[in-house]
Amino acid sequence: MTVSFRDASVTVDGTTILHPVSLELTEQRISIIGANGSGKSTLIRMINGLTAATSGSVAVNGVPVGRRGRKVRGVVGFLFSDPDNQIIMPSVAEDIAFSLRGAGLTRDQVAERVTASLTMAGLAGKEEQSPHLLSGGEKQMLALASITALTPQVIVADEPSCLLDLVNRNRLRKTLDSLSQQVITVTHDLELAADAERTICVGNGRVIDDGSPEKVISAYVRRMNEASTS
Repeated sequence: MTVSFRDASVTVDGTTILHPVSLELTEQRISIIGANGSGKSTLIRMINGLTAATSGSVAVNGVPVGRRGRKVRGVVGFLFSDPDNQIIMPSVAEDIAFSLRGAGLTRDQVAERVTASLTMAGLAGKEEQSPHLLSGGEKQMLALASITALTPQVIVADEPSCLLDLVNRNRLRKTLDSLSQQVITVTHDLELAADAERTICVGNGRVIDDGSPEKVISAYVRRMNEASTS
């Protein structure tokens, strides 16, 4: 799976949020780090059209996001930082099943997908429970289960661990690592970022570093430490 950015930029009301960026994302595990307001979330939101490129282009396996948005959204799942933004049905099982509406599946196929996703997320046995009675970590796992039920080829996660305690954060890390899909994660959690094969650092709306997690994270920490003492 290849996500391609070709001189893609985002400008809002005359302010450039993301300067032109060209990237080829092919690795199975990619992390994106950077300070608040750096443009990293804007970058990944272009992958499935949540944010439109003002100029340039973004494509997923050669399919342009802007012109074929529905097709791209069929292969790209997006996990938000706040799972409450993705949970809408009155029971855990119904929430996952709802994500499969329009997928052309039989009732039995939907049930199989729901069961498999619940097991993956560690939520087996909670099918009839109200999602709003789940812990924060369980809610995030439910949101992830609803995404994986659709069998996307790419999962984009925007700060998926920011609202989680240590136990649930580690559980999420382990689950993301076990997935067969390409996973692209924006995070301030540098341990989560280090799980990747490739790390990209964004600063002031530009890609300022790109390479191995060890190299990019070390340089980022050094810059942040220097900024805090200057």
